[in-house]
Amino acid sequence: MFEHIERVPGDAILGLIEAFKKDTNPQKVDLGVGVYKDAQGNTPVMRAVKEAEALLLKNETTKTYIGSHGAPQYGEVVLPMVLGQDSPVLAAKRASATQSPGGTGALRLAADFISTQLPGKSIWVSDPTWPNHHGIFKAAGIELHKYPYVDAENRLDFTGMLAAVKQIPAGDVIVLHACCHNPTGFDLDRGQWQQILEVVRERNLLPLIDFAYQGFGEGLDEDAYGVRLMAENLDEVIITSSCSKNFGIYCERTGCLIMVAKNSEQMENVRSQVAIVARENYSNPPAHGGAIVSEILHSAELAALWREELTEMRDRINTLRRDFVESLKPYGLDQKYACVAEQRGMFSYTGLKPEQVDRLRDEFGIYMVRSGRANVAGFSHENLPYLAKAIAAVN
Repeated sequence: MFEHIERVPGDAILGLIEAFKKDTNPQKVDLGVGVYKDAQGNTPVMRAVKEAEALLLKNETTKTYIGSHGAPQYGEVVLPMVLGQDSPVLAAKRASATQSPGGTGALRLAADFISTQLPGKSIWVSDPTWPNHHGIFKAAGIELHKYPYVDAENRLDFTGMLAAVKQIPAGDVIVLHACCHNPTGFDLDRGQWQQILEVVRERNLLPLIDFAYQGFGEGLDEDAYGVRLMAENLDEVIITSSCSKNFGIYCERTGCLIMVAKNSEQMENVRSQVAIVARENYSNPPAHGGAIVSEILHSAELAALWREELTEMRDRINTLRRDFVESLKPYGLDQKYACVAEQRGMFSYTGLKPEQVDRLRDEFGIYMVRSGRANVAGFSHENLPYLAKAIAAVN
């Protein structure tokens, strides 16, 4: 029965990993894989996480199921982290948390919920967006459309975005990146969020806000501005949150689907449907990652340590952005790539063309996605001079 099945190309980023491993260039640089790296090129385990795991190992008494919505303790800490400690949405009991296998799992829950409960609604994503958005929504049988986000000069095209959003059919779903836009690094400012809110309200659109990088842009609360603005001013919002990145627990797959409804009764109705979606997908989410997050955020000491570590990671990335642009000054390219310092998060739409990316890989052992998206966490003060020289050579 399998004789007709064709082989398909593997994931482009996974292919980069294999090519990078085989490269014998001692100066090779990996800017492809989307994980945080320290100055030594490692993805470390945070100190707060290690301490929380030690406490879990000591105190854990069971490995039983945690239910389709996950552990209540996890939702108790994630909801205020995302929506704010003094959130009027939480005070009104309008929000529900469902623990998921990573932010990707939360997106799939949202997609299946939309497909079954809001049939016929289309989803609109930015152009470009995280490539897996396309796969997830299409796999759920939802029609997908794009709105412009970056122009030909590699700048945020807010004018084009706003004009396109004004044309989205009433009742459709719009996917917005809360912060640290993947793959571009271009974020909306507060005034732009306000304009998007007004159009979303006017067009009666349903915002699905992908919040994968809270704390990696400007700060935990600062990065949540758009999420909280939408949740506090609209009757219905879907939020997909991830703790995989800001807690550095990628392999634990720790996410959360947050549903915001008009009132507590409607929230309970929605919550009951989400439980069915989760049950049909994977029954129960993995417990360990959520337990780590819960252990940290329920402890004032561990939470303070975690925030300190997260700040160090964020500051390192933002410093590397500025230093990258500075390193290009001797080649007269600092203005051309000034956008890298303006962007936020781990990723940068550098503006490099596919043929330039190919040359960087083949001639210099510098690996990134052919769209020109680079993982800024792969920069280091040791490799910046080499990177600058190589980029100058292909310009």
